[in-house]
Amino acid sequence: MPALYWPIMADTAPKEKIIATNRKALRDYEIIEKREAGIELMGSEVKSLRAGKINISDSYAVVENGEVYLINLHISPYESSSTQSSHDPYRKRRLLLHKREIKRLFAMTAEKGFTLVPLRFYFKGPYVKLELATARGRKKYDKRDIIIKKEAQRDMERAQKHNRRK
Repeated sequence: MPALYWPIMADTAPKEKIIATNRKALRDYEIIEKREAGIELMGSEVKSLRAGKINISDSYAVVENGEVYLINLHISPYESSSTQSSHDPYRKRRLLLHKREIKRLFAMTAEKGFTLVPLRFYFKGPYVKLELATARGRKKYDKRDIIIKKEAQRDMERAQKHNRRK
């Protein structure tokens, strides 16, 4: 009896292309929970994102009137677009989440010390997605401890790498 051969199926999940990451948030905040959200954008904003013209380092999200908005996100105007359709670089942008997720985020941010911080923007197929984190701010001494631990880890890895070469 002949052996059965299954056709090799290509991975059907859409590929992610990272646009920008918020490294400052990983240093300044303790990440409690992450979630994926869509974002409502204009056409010229999407073209600017494809060109990588975005700054998310000082942005944050708020829950207002049952909707989540991203504040202080800078997307540069697209150079080739007409002047009539160009956008305000710092406008409030609505995030696309389910109602139950918005209620959960509202409950978490109502507690003292919690905030919503964008961690990264990426393309998932043709759509722009955002990784949104519920986070708690770190104190200055906590940041220093983390830096010291990372430097110690790097030194150990360098020493191990150097010992392997000998």
